[in-house]
Amino acid sequence: MRDVLAELDRWQADGEEIAVATLVSAWGSAPRAPGARFAVTRSGRVAGSISGGCVEGDVYERAMETLGDGRPRLLEYGISDELAFGVGLSCGGRIEAFVEPFRADDAWVAARDAIRERRACTYVTALSPERIAGRHLALLPGRPSAGDIGADLGVDVTSHAMTLARDERVETATVASPDGEARVLLEGFAPPPRLIIVGATHLAVALATQAKALGYAVTVIDARRIFATAERFPDADEIIPGWPDDAMAGMQIDAFSYVVVVTHDAKFDVPALDAALRSDARYIGLLGSRGTIESRKARLRELGFGEQALARIHAPIGLDLGGRSPEEIALAIAAEMTMARYGTTSRGVGA
Repeated sequence: MRDVLAELDRWQADGEEIAVATLVSAWGSAPRAPGARFAVTRSGRVAGSISGGCVEGDVYERAMETLGDGRPRLLEYGISDELAFGVGLSCGGRIEAFVEPFRADDAWVAARDAIRERRACTYVTALSPERIAGRHLALLPGRPSAGDIGADLGVDVTSHAMTLARDERVETATVASPDGEARVLLEGFAPPPRLIIVGATHLAVALATQAKALGYAVTVIDARRIFATAERFPDADEIIPGWPDDAMAGMQIDAFSYVVVVTHDAKFDVPALDAALRSDARYIGLLGSRGTIESRKARLRELGFGEQALARIHAPIGLDLGGRSPEEIALAIAAEMTMARYGTTSRGVGA
């Protein structure tokens, strides 16, 4: 959804008629993940992609049909013989897409605003039966929901929807409706992740740049003002020249936060780790040798932390990619953070 927000706003302002295709499910080797969108206008403008180009031509034609009759369509594409010019996925996968006329209803506006304001939300789309297909609902933690899908999500599905927002996942579910069972698409949107780097080192400079490219809001903390400068960290959103425990005490460190400690100095490391372990940070990483790591953990045990808490610390930090330059180590740390973000294990993309 984020990929087409700007275009949808611009096209609405231009008075365009718009259809949106959403990738609902993907099996096998598909190039895009569920939730990807492909938006088109009656005048021929396009944005986004649901298959990396494999089926967009046919989806465009179905979108034009949807604009003509106003009826949503649930489409499925699979393997086809390219030599026969069929429509299909050359990568051998299978996808399901939902095409609907776009309307900026209450649910869409609420979800769009939440995404732009860096708040979590879950966007629900009714896929079937036909009577409710294309209806939407936005679930907003701590706020009233917006929209109506004409079906009952139930307490369990609603609770699960909030988990999807935290984990940025997309799923389909079957719920109750007046016509029997209804199928819905649940899309979780989390606030952009926040990276807190403790230690304005050369490695921190490389990590700030890497994280910014991945969409993190970056904060750098270091009491040594000569190092914690905007000139050294042009990609940081915030630079705090102070002690880590004081700086972190005033922050909301939540499940969308990542803390990386790279000072390599006990008087900075221990207070930073103490603050991080008392928070809900999704990722806590510590740079140092095995001896240094054990020394820091010993100090943390003295502060009352048990082994379960200490197990939250990723140390040695980063995936073992073999590189040793600051830029390569930053890449290894960013890769491990990405795994923590999506709850995955080490394997090939698309495997």
